[in-house]
Amino acid sequence: MQQHTSINYSNKTKFYKELHSEAEGMAEKEWFVNLANFAALLKQHLPEINWVGFYLLHNNELLLSSFQGLPACTRIAIGKGVCGTAAKTLQTQLVADVDQFPGHIVCDAASKSEIVVPLIHNGRLLGVLDIDAPVLSRFDQEDQKGLEKFTEILLKKTQWPEKFA
Repeated sequence: MQQHTSINYSNKTKFYKELHSEAEGMAEKEWFVNLANFAALLKQHLPEINWVGFYLLHNNELLLSSFQGLPACTRIAIGKGVCGTAAKTLQTQLVADVDQFPGHIVCDAASKSEIVVPLIHNGRLLGVLDIDAPVLSRFDQEDQKGLEKFTEILLKKTQWPEKFA
């Protein structure tokens, strides 16, 4: 396994290039292994975040999967909150102030901003990557681009079981 080092976030282009390289190097075939390690990788390297994890689509709702942070909401309805909106629209949700997002679901009152990237494989929604931060406007377009590519690596490197794929 590749040795984990600290990645400097001050140059976001370089940061995401190094993060993507580390993700490529540690990826396995098994979905549950990748979800756990990809969440840990983001928690290790992304500064100023308080929660990162995955929700997977199951029986038409999002169920909590691998994550790093405090215990979280276990079920999210499609179309509800930031995660449910990303799942419904199939578009990344970049939220500068969660208190201004209609229907925001509070799992951790310390969270102030959020980014949610839908996981789409072969045209179908598998779930979402959710990252919360305890500061306002934590994420920008460069983070969005870098995290979308990060999820593309996850989707490409993983063998998804029939129930997901």
